[in-house]
Amino acid sequence: MTEMHPAPADETGAVAAPREYRNLALIGFMGTGKSTVGQAAAAQLQFEFADTDRLIEAVAGMTVHQIFTRFGESVFRGLEKRVVADLARRRDTVIATGGGLGANTDHMASLKSHALVVCLWASAEVIWERVHHQTHRPLLQVPDPLGRIGQLLAQREPAYRQADVLINTGLRQFREVVQQVVHNFQLARGGER
Repeated sequence: MTEMHPAPADETGAVAAPREYRNLALIGFMGTGKSTVGQAAAAQLQFEFADTDRLIEAVAGMTVHQIFTRFGESVFRGLEKRVVADLARRRDTVIATGGGLGANTDHMASLKSHALVVCLWASAEVIWERVHHQTHRPLLQVPDPLGRIGQLLAQREPAYRQADVLINTGLRQFREVVQQVVHNFQLARGGER
């Protein structure tokens, strides 16, 4: 099911001013399809594609896994903050974020200042089925990875629900998810193509 959230009201009950949607940002947990869907949406919209994890790797000169292993999550999150600030200057870009990026309220506010934020969602079981064979996922290097996924999903769900649009990717084919993302972006921009 796709959920579109109405514009938030301010303290007086008036609807907030419309936002400028220069970009499209995909947030959500690992394995929900952000990079794959993002690349296809960018091609369809004739936008540039940016993956925050790849941008962080370019800044650091090493992989995300190496950053986590050598320096820990706090260094990774610092690099992530820098990349998020740089993205605010972009235009006509589809942004695929790392799984934890959208759970940070400052990052979410930054994304919402220039992008329609779409959260791709799936159950812990669907995510585990998609990522269990991948060895480059540092947050899953634990004795009970499925349990860890469920725990992290529960922690991040309130933040993910702050997205403008929520799309469950566990129940849809890839092409349908891409069409939903592009359709919602075009609606947000007033139907322009």
